[in-house]
Amino acid sequence: TGQDTVRGTFSHRHAIYVDQETGEEYVPLNHIRENQNELHVINSPLSELAALGFEYGYSTADPWTLVAWEAQFGDFVNGAQVVIDQFLASGEFKWNRMSGLVLLLPHGYEGQGPEHSSGRLERFLELCAESNLQVVNLTTPAQLFHALRRQMNRDFRKPLVVMTPKSLLRHKLAVSRLEDFTDSSFRPVIDECHLEDREKTKTLLVCSGKIYYTLLEARREREIDDVAIARVEQLYPFPDRAFREMVQGWPFSLERIVWVQEEPENMGAWRNTRHRLERNLPEGVALGYVARAAAASPATGSYRVHKREEDALIEAAFGGTEKRA
Repeated sequence: TGQDTVRGTFSHRHAIYVDQETGEEYVPLNHIRENQNELHVINSPLSELAALGFEYGYSTADPWTLVAWEAQFGDFVNGAQVVIDQFLASGEFKWNRMSGLVLLLPHGYEGQGPEHSSGRLERFLELCAESNLQVVNLTTPAQLFHALRRQMNRDFRKPLVVMTPKSLLRHKLAVSRLEDFTDSSFRPVIDECHLEDREKTKTLLVCSGKIYYTLLEARREREIDDVAIARVEQLYPFPDRAFREMVQGWPFSLERIVWVQEEPENMGAWRNTRHRLERNLPEGVALGYVARAAAASPATGSYRVHKREEDALIEAAFGGTEKRA
């Protein structure tokens, strides 16, 4: 369910076709094969509180159904904060009731202003403890597929919070091969996969979500070959083992690891993730970070200022002017 979920706000998915003469509805995904499970896509009222409260209850009553609520913009989820605090984050530990509810929250700094940029990633990470939530910020279609699939394949249920950048719906690099769906599984950390000579690498940029493609394109334009880029796809529970194995696989030439985020310093994942990065650093490797300046508002209302801030992030990441942790 969600606001305008049937049609799709940012990339028209047309999950349901409606006959203009009879009003009869047709759901293409319900006609793939015989005896399949049904997909129900429902446009919810413009009340995040009511819709999310209903879906939480549905997910606890029927744990065998994959229940998802999609915010039209991630920012709108703050209208349902009481459901998140009282039920989603703590319901299992107060009442011993599991929920596999999925929250799809458009999140990404794309110059659309303070009310259309942030799914408040930092708030969800602050609520995380005792493995109560799963928080992911994904970069490929296959990763989203596997994250949703494992929701139902496990023998337990946990809420899943997914940051879903709008621009990646049409980004030419945000694609997956068929084998990534059929022959792979969810990867909480994705290592550098483009550099040819790892021995030259001095800096490893670590990021999460949409900014990966911003950094990747900037590196190609500048023809940089000694800076690697890795992705943390699952922010909580933090994948300590996978991250540690990834960084230990880099040669001794590695001098520093830099966390890069597009959110302001007091938002995003940095403050929650910093100590998790520090405890997995190889000996002698420094940790730094790049972020927008701390701010009261999630984002600027000026596209020109947005671009200037984005250019500054890229320059700091590749120019070696990151802040020290």
